[in-house]
Amino acid sequence: MTSRRVFIKSASALSAAVFVKGPLHAFKPAPLIGLQLYTVRDAMQQDPVATLEHVAKIGYNSVETATYTASQQFYGMDPLAFKKVLKDNGLVVPSGHYRLGEEKTAQPVKGTMLLEWQKAVDDAATVGLKYMVCAYLAESERGSLDHYKSLAEEFNKAGETCKKAGIQFCYHNHDFEFEAQGGGLPYDILLSNTDKNLVKMEMDLYWVTKAGHDPIEIFKKHPGRFPLWHVKDMTNTPDKTFAAVGTGSIDFKKIFQDKAVAGMKYFFVEQDKCPGSPFDSITESYNYIKKNLV
Repeated sequence: MTSRRVFIKSASALSAAVFVKGPLHAFKPAPLIGLQLYTVRDAMQQDPVATLEHVAKIGYNSVETATYTASQQFYGMDPLAFKKVLKDNGLVVPSGHYRLGEEKTAQPVKGTMLLEWQKAVDDAATVGLKYMVCAYLAESERGSLDHYKSLAEEFNKAGETCKKAGIQFCYHNHDFEFEAQGGGLPYDILLSNTDKNLVKMEMDLYWVTKAGHDPIEIFKKHPGRFPLWHVKDMTNTPDKTFAAVGTGSIDFKKIFQDKAVAGMKYFFVEQDKCPGSPFDSITESYNYIKKNLV
């Protein structure tokens, strides 16, 4: 009798193990391949719902929003409506882009770091963003290295507000942060004068490379500081302009080998300008990434 009970228990355990192993293996989630929606900004302005549907049909399963404002919110949709459109298309939105708000405009822009930031954070939390990114500094928002030190303090404050909502604040670079001033680089000032837990970086691989720097070397100097990447290629032409991923001069295979050092969690294809239809360019980038990088 004892041996019979042992046999039945063993057989049941084995059956359960086979049952669990099969479905878990069969339903392994697809790797996230993201798109920064600035790439299709004109289409998003005209018909954001149809554009997101098109992006998903290409194969993208992750997106990053372009500049949010308190009035426009998410492409004219409130947070819950935008969240539903994303869910309907099988898209996740880990991060979004925001502005500092120091730039002089005819009417103050609300929902920036300097004006009604809490409103922006609340909306981001409703949508489910994990990261809020300072997208760009207008020329009037840049300045001396001392000014960048003051910006670092603003970033720390913005990061504190984000942290309370369970969101990580980041800064997205271009190439002007790598223009030397008095023996120093603005990018180094931002890295060294911000709290590494409150402020992380979204590295734009194109702009770092165009500025003459090696992304991998920066990763090694500041490991774990770069949870977000922008992935776009650079043409082999004198103007070194934007190109679909895999068609230019940047060695993405090599860079992706150091994603753990960087601390990369999500990446987004971005192409600021496309030679033809942006949808053709993002399709080309998607196909290369799916075949070679994930």
